[in-house]
Amino acid sequence: MKITIIHGQSHQGSTCNIARLLAKKINGEVEEFFLPKDFGEFCIGCTACFKMSETKCPHFEKLSVITKAMDNADVIILASPVYVYHATGAMKAFLDHYGWRWMVHRPEPKMFSKQAVCISTAAGGGMKSTNRDMAHSTFYWGVAKTYQYGVAVRETSWERVSVKKKQKIEKKLDLLAQKIVKRYGHVKPSVKTKAFFEVMRQMQKSGWNEADVSYWKDKGWTRKKRPWKQ
Repeated sequence: MKITIIHGQSHQGSTCNIARLLAKKINGEVEEFFLPKDFGEFCIGCTACFKMSETKCPHFEKLSVITKAMDNADVIILASPVYVYHATGAMKAFLDHYGWRWMVHRPEPKMFSKQAVCISTAAGGGMKSTNRDMAHSTFYWGVAKTYQYGVAVRETSWERVSVKKKQKIEKKLDLLAQKIVKRYGHVKPSVKTKAFFEVMRQMQKSGWNEADVSYWKDKGWTRKKRPWKQ
């Protein structure tokens, strides 16, 4: 099983350690990226990715290494500490670059057979809103199953997190890893994902954006083909 971890920060704190611990429990081949070290560009709002092609994005080549890793992964882990009740700016800037991959535009077929995990930590609160920041993207990418795990570690460094807290985290991650391994190879999109895909499919039959319309027609999705059956 291949795992790609996208860290929403460049330091190796609690969120990083928990993401790595989960990957270890899944027992797969891991590839990691740290933001903004490995990618720190801001979307400039040129809309070239929507109107023409993602290759027209000025940051396409720099981002392509991470894109390839996510496409090859069976499990994508997005990990961000809570910054003012939301994901880090680096994570947001990263996700902004994949607007063209949302189902309303040109989703990648491989996403419909993947699992994703959104992980967040904080000294206090804000994990739910932070995980939602990331889970919005995994849903609209078409990822078949997204798990969310947030925990208040009550500390600002992993080293100072109590043994008792770490034991509780271990138990939660054991259960999560078991679910991921059990679904490996036969995970299917939810009813919600399929329903949203159908709405987008109907829209693309008479869509206004030529790049998107051509993409859906070429994939056969405006007819009988579906990405989770290919």
